Amino acid sequence: MNNFINARFLKATPILIKGSLTIFIAVGTFSAWQGTRNLWRNLTGMLNYQVTSPTIKDPHLLIQQIQGVSELTTTVFVMDAIAPISSQRKLGEWVIGETSLLYIARGEVKAGLDLSKITPNDVKINQDTITIKLPSPEILDSKIDVTKSQVYDYDRGFLNLGPDNAPQLQSEAQKQTLNKIKQTACDENILEQANERAIMVISQLMKTSGYKNVVVETSNLKTCL
Repeated sequence: MNNFINARFLKATPILIKGSLTIFIAVGTFSAWQGTRNLWRNLTGMLNYQVTSPTIKDPHLLIQQIQGVSELTTTVFVMDAIAPISSQRKLGEWVIGETSLLYIARGEVKAGLDLSKITPNDVKINQDTITIKLPSPEILDSKIDVTKSQVYDYDRGFLNLGPDNAPQLQSEAQKQTLNKIKQTACDENILEQANERAIMVISQLMKTSGYKNVVVETSNLKTCL
């Protein structure tokens, strides 16, 4: 009986060995495949890269971007002024009547840069540094806000003998008041303020375009008026 069992065991031994060897090879193959897969993941992780946002390198394109703003208003000066104005009616050298008008005006003066004056020679690019020379600041606009201005008083004098010329008086009052407001804005250094704020605005604009270092050069200030 024991001899029979030993004989069967000896016959089955090659099969067991062969099966174990097959399992061993399969396990080894799977382990090698798993190791190769992990290695490939590590390599692809090391070689993984990031695409950065494109930056403007051509000065002509850069100028087009800046000039797209056309006029850059950086400072607005607002002032209220009272303008008394009058005119007379004469007979020879005698004044027979006088008309007076009191006008309260709201004036607005805008200062900034005319960016269309920037040329390719005003822009220099060196790697991640850009240097821009700005034009001189100037008065871009000045006006009387008629929606916030009014004739406060209009008087043609005794027996209304003064000339009835309210439209002419109002127009002249607006003109004189606007000149006064512009002069006051200049006295308050509106161009210097516009220049300082233009530097900040242009610097921020260029940094958002991808340049790490921005150098802004300014031009000599012109006469305000």
